[in-house]
Amino acid sequence: MADENTTGQGNQPEAVLAPETTNADVTGQAPRRGRGGGGPGGNRGGRDGGRGRRDDRRPRDDDGGEELIEKLVHINRVSKTVKGGKRFGFAALVVVGDGKGRAGFGHGKAREVPEAISKATAAAKKSMIRVPLRDGRTLHHDGRGHFGAGLVTVRSAPAGTGIIAGGPMRAVFESLGVADVVTKSNGTSNPYNMIRATFEALGEQTSPKSVAQRRGKKVSDLIKRGGASDRAAEAEAAAVTE
Repeated sequence: MADENTTGQGNQPEAVLAPETTNADVTGQAPRRGRGGGGPGGNRGGRDGGRGRRDDRRPRDDDGGEELIEKLVHINRVSKTVKGGKRFGFAALVVVGDGKGRAGFGHGKAREVPEAISKATAAAKKSMIRVPLRDGRTLHHDGRGHFGAGLVTVRSAPAGTGIIAGGPMRAVFESLGVADVVTKSNGTSNPYNMIRATFEALGEQTSPKSVAQRRGKKVSDLIKRGGASDRAAEAEAAAVTE
């Protein structure tokens, strides 16, 4: 009886595939691959995976490709007393500019210094203003700015004077692209008030071209009223770019 029970096909061992044998080897067909490439999930369609890779490779430049000058003016550490002790944070003041007449400042606060600087830089890029420059090196006229207890005076200077300014004001003019200027700060040494007063003075700067357009005159007519001759006025008016 034992021999009769063991003579059927049902007791034959099943075929076991080798670990390195795949379905493609058994069926004789090539493995199916999706457009997204092989690997787990590769045959689900390559649209989602391909789109993600293209976004990662695409360069991201919020400034339109221009290079900006970033100046870290001041970092202040602040603390907050809580039940478990003290929590420390940092506040950063940053000035940015393109060196061609555009500049801005920003303030950022965070628990870490790099994050505070990045927040301040992003805020400064959003608040950039255009300042007209004479010959691309100095201001067109003198100006005064006032904010809080800060009072600053800015004056145009001849070529070769350099940037006569200290502290936060120097950072503003270096990022702005000014090469010759004379400044004076009175009243306070607070960098926040000094920066705001400086930008208030820069915001009042006007160029001969803008004044002539507003009054419906020529640039040479405005220069003549300063006592210059006709030929000198024409030459100076032709040299005015903004």
